[in-house]
Amino acid sequence: MPQPSAPRRTPGRPPRISREEIIETARRIVEEGGVDRLTMRRLATEVGSTPMALYHHVRDKEELLVLLLDDYASRALRRPELPAHPRERIIAATTAIHEALAACPWIVEVLTADDLMSTSALWFVEQIVDGLVACGLPLDRAVHGYRAIWYYTAGEIVVRATAARRRADDDRATYRERVFAALDPSELPRLTQAADRWAPLTAEDTYQDGLRALVDGLLATR
Repeated sequence: MPQPSAPRRTPGRPPRISREEIIETARRIVEEGGVDRLTMRRLATEVGSTPMALYHHVRDKEELLVLLLDDYASRALRRPELPAHPRERIIAATTAIHEALAACPWIVEVLTADDLMSTSALWFVEQIVDGLVACGLPLDRAVHGYRAIWYYTAGEIVVRATAARRRADDDRATYRERVFAALDPSELPRLTQAADRWAPLTAEDTYQDGLRALVDGLLATR
């Protein structure tokens, strides 16, 4: 029995695309080249469609970035078992955010480039702000405290990821290493003393120590 022929595609009409395919392709683009490389035109080319066809699924690049944030948060953010003490709840929630974002630094680039966020990540923000309030801070100062914690967390990830990327691309001595090798001990005695150990010391993972010191400093002002 003859098989039914496949439906004929109208010449020139782009293939059907799904939102899942759009998100997967957009994620690959930013993972390979960074957020700046993600444009609606390039995305359309990658999925074999047209920019106009994309707009049936996403309104603009901002909505696309929000979808990427939500997609990553749903896959990577795991709510930890929270300790009873509010200070430790702050540490646990912030650590969970740091671990998820450190594994995918381009997400931090998206979060810090504009006022974008994943709604599924707000539970973690709630735990931090509530923990600060439970420790005695007024709500306004608790929000300020969260901001300081977020700046510290995002900054640590960005600096570490940028340094790692540079070391991977170029094994020559960095500008800082060349400067530290020629320090004047009469003017900068402490830096000269630490110069030969500066790179390994600053490469150590001290995020947890810094986070706890920051939280303790915020709570000391209550």
